[in-house]
Amino acid sequence: MKLIIAIVQDEDSHKLMNKLTEEGFSFTKLATTGGFLRSGNTTLLIGIEEDKVDAVIDIIERVCKTRDQYITSVPPAGGTTGMFYSQPVEVTIGGATIFVVDVDKFKKV
Repeated sequence: MKLIIAIVQDEDSHKLMNKLTEEGFSFTKLATTGGFLRSGNTTLLIGIEEDKVDAVIDIIERVCKTRDQYITSVPPAGGTTGMFYSQPVEVTIGGATIFVVDVDKFKKV
């Protein structure tokens, strides 16, 4: 048994959840916030048999695409120590961060 932890942009999450459901995969959705852009994202917890891991990752790769976006840079979390310029910066967003971990025990009650 494996646990897939997939962190995806909110923009991609609904399409991904629909596709996973269509393919018969269940998941738990967590609303999370990214540390770099401080924007909303979605973390999906997917408990799956080991032989189906590649199928789930394939779905994630097909649905969650990267794209470029201009953002106004944000000051560091601790505040600024000098001058801070608020200029648009191009960043790549989207895609997914995927972790696959072993599950020692799974029990549904």
